Amino acid sequence: MALPPPDPQFVLRGTSAAVHTLYFSCGGPEPDIPLLFSGSENGLIHVWNLKTHRVDTALDGHGRKSVYCVETMSGKDRLLSQGRDQRICLWDLAEGRTSVTDSVFTEHVGFCRCSLLKVAQGRWLMAMAARSLEEVQILELPSKTSVCTLKPEVGAKLGMPMCLKLWQLNCGFQPVLLAGYEDGSVVLWNVSMGKVLSQLVCHQEPVMSLDFDSEKARGISGSSEKVLSIWSLNEQQNLQVYKTHKLVNAGISDITIRPDKKILATAGWDHRIRIFGWKKLKPLAVLDYHTGTVHCVSFSDHSNPQERLLAAGSKDQRISVWSIYAQT
Repeated sequence: MALPPPDPQFVLRGTSAAVHTLYFSCGGPEPDIPLLFSGSENGLIHVWNLKTHRVDTALDGHGRKSVYCVETMSGKDRLLSQGRDQRICLWDLAEGRTSVTDSVFTEHVGFCRCSLLKVAQGRWLMAMAARSLEEVQILELPSKTSVCTLKPEVGAKLGMPMCLKLWQLNCGFQPVLLAGYEDGSVVLWNVSMGKVLSQLVCHQEPVMSLDFDSEKARGISGSSEKVLSIWSLNEQQNLQVYKTHKLVNAGISDITIRPDKKILATAGWDHRIRIFGWKKLKPLAVLDYHTGTVHCVSFSDHSNPQERLLAAGSKDQRISVWSIYAQT
């Protein structure tokens, strides 16, 4: 008989607003304190100390407009955040500082999270939805130099980009971008050449979230429908539907594959977090704690597998933190 799903290991309260994004920073050498960054609808970023379960710092840099992306860049002292104020901010948190050191004005009105790819020591590529509705802009950081703008062909009618994932082909330093669009398509772009390598219609509705496993050359996406779509990338760089999985309830806000590629988690509009085995997409658990839409899920980057955590942020203003299948 299957074991009943666990309760959260602990719950973080005090954001006073819906939680839209989460990002762990735990993998550093001891005696680093493991941290969890959260971004809320009230424009605040909270830095949670995972030993005390309390907020160490609250950062206010988005004019009280919803924050929907946070990520660290080379250690927990450099932070990137993105908000509905159409700004992406770079923060310096070293030695107790809480200052925005630079920002990029995106001119994009949607809620498509930017994507970062480290290309060299101190250098990143950043993909973000551009001012023109269907376009994606690639910048180099920290210089903010424009690398290229990815424009669909005339008449493609993809709609707005909804989610982005930058990564590198194994055969060298070729940055590529997976983008999920409003028309339900997932498109693979060659960033250097600015051209489409492959396009696949995965959903009838806008692609809300996607993640990709470059080792298995396989990805997964979710939308407002009752279907998870799993697709693969062959050696000719063509996307193909691998399989689909029907959900009980419609609506996926976020999908993330754990870094060890063993399991994945989805954030549901039905207030639930679902855990699947990544190899065969076998349903493993339904985590039922929240009383509102789950907006985001994130796995911790603890170097010790037994310490790994899963966090989920919800419209109910709470962050649930779980220890599940840590011993796989």
